[in-house]
Amino acid sequence: MLAIEFARFIGLPLPSRFSQVEVTNKVCDLLCTLGCRLVLIDELHNLDIGTRVGAEASDQIKYLSERIPATFVLAGVDVEGTGLFAGRRGGQIASRYTLIPTSPFRHKTEEQRNSWRSLVATLEESLRLHAHRPGTLLKLSAYLHDRTGGMIGSLSHLVREAALDAILDGSEKITKASLERVDLDESAEQQNIPRARRRRTRSEKRIA
Repeated sequence: MLAIEFARFIGLPLPSRFSQVEVTNKVCDLLCTLGCRLVLIDELHNLDIGTRVGAEASDQIKYLSERIPATFVLAGVDVEGTGLFAGRRGGQIASRYTLIPTSPFRHKTEEQRNSWRSLVATLEESLRLHAHRPGTLLKLSAYLHDRTGGMIGSLSHLVREAALDAILDGSEKITKASLERVDLDESAEQQNIPRARRRRTRSEKRIA
């Protein structure tokens, strides 16, 4: 199935009947022809090498990395605690990759704040709201960091939901007030203690 997902992603047409070996060879040949230099595989924490399917997927990743002359980047959450590096297969993975721990964007130094502002600016440039004033989100970068805890996924969710609300209500712009009306994932909300308290208060009033 991993080879089929590769084929689907790169738009490789497959016949109605095919074998795993045929698909894998077609994928490798095409990526080599295209000069692929980087392969990103996400959700690695879902790979359980203790199961038959997980073991096959692990072997497939190993085979693809040997056939395709590209850098393979595997991303996941808490991969050290998933048993991914245990046993014979785990040892093969551990011997082929360097573990690079990541964390949310920090906001203490000027360099860290500039990196965060750059991310916010990139998201804002992608907006297509007719009445939105460019630079609004950039000015709110500190607030956005407080709201999201520096998590890219939470930031993307916040801006996307606020943009959808702006389209639906006809305002066609994002403001701090409209951002405040968006509820984020629980992990991000709990990091903003004052806002979490306000949410609990609103919930209690609705229940009452």
